[in-house]
Amino acid sequence: MRVLAICATQFERARIALPDAVRTLVCGVGPVEAAARTAAALAGDRYDLVLNLGISGAFEGRAAIGDACVVATDFIELARENGETLRVPPGDRLYHRAQSDPSLVEMLAASGIAQRTGITVSRVTTSASTVARLSALGAETESMEGFAVLRAAAIARVRALELRGISNLVGPRAADEWKLEAAFAALADATHRLFAAVEPT
Repeated sequence: MRVLAICATQFERARIALPDAVRTLVCGVGPVEAAARTAAALAGDRYDLVLNLGISGAFEGRAAIGDACVVATDFIELARENGETLRVPPGDRLYHRAQSDPSLVEMLAASGIAQRTGITVSRVTTSASTVARLSALGAETESMEGFAVLRAAAIARVRALELRGISNLVGPRAADEWKLEAAFAALADATHRLFAAVEPT
């Protein structure tokens, strides 16, 4: 199985141990860079599986710092400022949700890795009011690339999976509240469980 692992930053890539056969891509921060670079990579070569690996925040009560999770569904907000859903002309479709491969999600869930719903944002949430609004939409984790990678893979018809280690709680916080080592340790365990079942070539 040809696997492409995508991380947002070199900082994350350097801390995630992967089998030698796995190809890697540092896509850059944010949904635009993630979507564009993922699409370019999939147009230039053939892969059987795309992995989006990295750290993320969690909404309080949905996951704890130091947890690993598989993001089964990731979404972005496409809405009016007042929260109303955008309306598109008849015959058009609004793409605002993307899924990880269900069979891999179930496999990891059976091994003890919790399923979560993620939201992809282009700015880090730091206010209690935004936390409440996004949480009400069903967000459990927050990243800046997840939806973009999953959606680009879906368009290319390549299976994809998003795995996250939780480094912080979403909302007002100090920098020293981020627990990077705990997040990377959890992510390492999750990727080990994945590659125990999926053998890259």
